[in-house]
Amino acid sequence: MKVFGLEEIKKVLPMLDLFPLIKQGFRAYSSGLTVVPPVGEMIFDDPPGDVHIKYGYIKGDEYYVIKIASGFYGDTSLGISPSQGGVMLLFDQKTGQEIAILADECYLTNVRTAVAGGICAEILAPKKLDCIGVIGTGVQARMQVAYLSGVTECRNVKVWGRSDKSVEKYIEDMSIDGWDVDKASTTDGIAESCDLIITATPSKSPLLKKNKLKKGTHITALGSDSPGKQELEEGIFEVADLIVADSIVQCIERGEISHGIKNKIISESDITELGAIIGTDNIVCCGEDQITVADLTGVAVQDIQIAKAVYEAFERLD
Repeated sequence: MKVFGLEEIKKVLPMLDLFPLIKQGFRAYSSGLTVVPPVGEMIFDDPPGDVHIKYGYIKGDEYYVIKIASGFYGDTSLGISPSQGGVMLLFDQKTGQEIAILADECYLTNVRTAVAGGICAEILAPKKLDCIGVIGTGVQARMQVAYLSGVTECRNVKVWGRSDKSVEKYIEDMSIDGWDVDKASTTDGIAESCDLIITATPSKSPLLKKNKLKKGTHITALGSDSPGKQELEEGIFEVADLIVADSIVQCIERGEISHGIKNKIISESDITELGAIIGTDNIVCCGEDQITVADLTGVAVQDIQIAKAVYEAFERLD
């Protein structure tokens, strides 16, 4: 069994064309070609955090993958900073033998999540963007924008965060990377001025309101990955022309969509799965004046695809 650390993993990632890999995974998932059990998780209260265990395999593939990823949100009163951890375990699907440990410290999870957001923007967002809105200032708030660089020419960003200090740091860092970033004083300001909005927080109460959204807006919501989290007012699903889930079953259980279902605003038949519209003509929406929502909870097939691609990249280098 081989063990690869974070710095080694970062060196091989540029060798990979991640968008086609993740798209292929979503298509396999929505076509019933995968085995993906329910998400395992542990929730912590003091300080707040969660651990997700995602695992599965693609039928007829060489590997199965078990991924553990944690996010702890910190407690400034105790001097505890937010932190992430994680590891991906790769096994032989035919023998069950351990093949590799990817000690990625949650980096691969962050990358595959950002790629999924880029795929959603590529398919669902208006072709010409005026401004990208970001709610949150953490890792995904940064990586989602970074992975949009190959999807859109727009470099205008507005960001909202709970802490002025974190917003200032976000603006400073993203500006270095070539983004023209301004601070939004409220989330309403994001809704009123941006046509692609990314929500990337662990919020348990809605941050984005229905009555502030303008026509021709795409929302990628990825903060709600456990029951109880919520970034979008459920009424947004009333005005959405297209609702897309990375996994319908997961989003109904733990995503933003769960709140729309619970409040009887939408039903399962109103939801389209991402893998069903990738590379097909099945998409029936996306006019320039329509509102689209993508709910991303993170699916094990993404972990399978990125883990095996990284491992195979190492094998080619041997």
